Amino acid sequence: MEELSELLLQRRRKVDALWEAGVNPYPNDYKPLHTSADVVAAYGNTEQFDASGEQYSVAGRILARRSFGKAAFIQLQDRKGRIQVYVKKDEVGPEAFEAFESFDIGDIVGVEGFPFRTKTGELSLHAKQIRLLVKSLHPLPEKFHGLTDLETRYRQRYVDLIVNPESRDVFIKRSRIVNLIRGFMAGRDFLEVETPMMQPIPGGATARPFITHHNALDMQLFLRIAPELYLKRLVVGGLERVFEINRNFRNEGISVRHNPEFTMMEFYQAYATYEDLMDFTEELFCHVAREILGTLDFTCQGNEISFKRPWKRLTVREAILEYGDIDARQLDDRDLALAYARGLGLDIPQDMGYGKLVMEIFDEVVEHKLIQPTFITAYPTEVSPLSRKNDHNPDIVDRFELIIGGREIANAFSELNDPVDQKERFLSQVAEKNKGDEEAHYMDEDYVRALEYGMPPTAGEGIGIDRLVMLLTDSASIRDVILFPQLRKEMK
Repeated sequence: MEELSELLLQRRRKVDALWEAGVNPYPNDYKPLHTSADVVAAYGNTEQFDASGEQYSVAGRILARRSFGKAAFIQLQDRKGRIQVYVKKDEVGPEAFEAFESFDIGDIVGVEGFPFRTKTGELSLHAKQIRLLVKSLHPLPEKFHGLTDLETRYRQRYVDLIVNPESRDVFIKRSRIVNLIRGFMAGRDFLEVETPMMQPIPGGATARPFITHHNALDMQLFLRIAPELYLKRLVVGGLERVFEINRNFRNEGISVRHNPEFTMMEFYQAYATYEDLMDFTEELFCHVAREILGTLDFTCQGNEISFKRPWKRLTVREAILEYGDIDARQLDDRDLALAYARGLGLDIPQDMGYGKLVMEIFDEVVEHKLIQPTFITAYPTEVSPLSRKNDHNPDIVDRFELIIGGREIANAFSELNDPVDQKERFLSQVAEKNKGDEEAHYMDEDYVRALEYGMPPTAGEGIGIDRLVMLLTDSASIRDVILFPQLRKEMK
């Protein structure tokens, strides 16, 4: 800490010296005309250079430096990448070179020069002019090792993005993935909309909400746990294909798969079923993978994954029988299934409903084993309060979850549009909440009223954007794909 404090003091002294010499260490009059990528695009694959010495004007941060008396090489990083710059005293002039010698790793500079190749063949810029644009007061992590401490990387994402190209690449890909999804949806006549993030009644998922208060209205509000009920109101209103790339908030635990605020894409299509959305989802994911990775076969966390169609489809029951050490007779008998679950070490109360019991078993013995894309269907009605009951078996609903790499990536169902059935299920959820289930649904009378006006047969789906990005960037934790994940308070 003493060494770091001395470095900080040294840099502050340099800033003071610049001000005293009449030099602004933070000017705002330099306009770069090019990026590092422009130089690479023009000369990256050639040994021939323009005899007239075409000039390039770039700006970026100094990441490395090698000095040789009256000359030096620096590595410059801008938004498009990195390029080496050669600075020679005879070229830039004695005064500019003297100033350059006081530049530190982390400073932001502007450079004008012409491209050439060094004796080792590296494409570089030969500086004709160089000037300081921003004096960095805080030293970057040592040399080329980058920032490896995960806690510091997440907390100081700005430093992580400076020194770790892999991290920058993840977030560039994330932006591309979102844009590709938007384009895909728009190309299929879906309308992008925005719905409230503060809601008087939280709905659309089983989750514990964050609670806030609006002073002017003197009312309690909740940060949304899902946009579902508002999007379906829009379908009632005649917007038959809608989607929203939305931020959700759930007051729950934090893990490598969970962050209290996260991004989803939810969409609803009138006159479609959950089976239609399985095909739609395959098309969407394959489109994004081809554009981002150039292939449908890739590796994620050591697992070889293929998006080649068709994807596997199993019911909840079929999946448990295939992946769990249990037979149909045990699974279909509640008492035997309860004994099996407790034998797995699950803490199952005696009065837990059969549908919830089955899902506890599924989560324990199946989900983590589903590496290849798999649609799981026929969920118990008990755990699906917003889904349409199956016409042939009212104990299950027309729903699927998509699991890839052992993680739920998407959740979809044919929507419940019977207002009487919906109200009964809300009342059942309220009873569960009164028993202490903090994740159970609230009663939403206005949503029931909306259904009473008539919602066309509709299918809807939510896709976890963060988890999809994790999958396509081979990231181990959700914190690796969220620029500023939620962390504990920093200890001083």
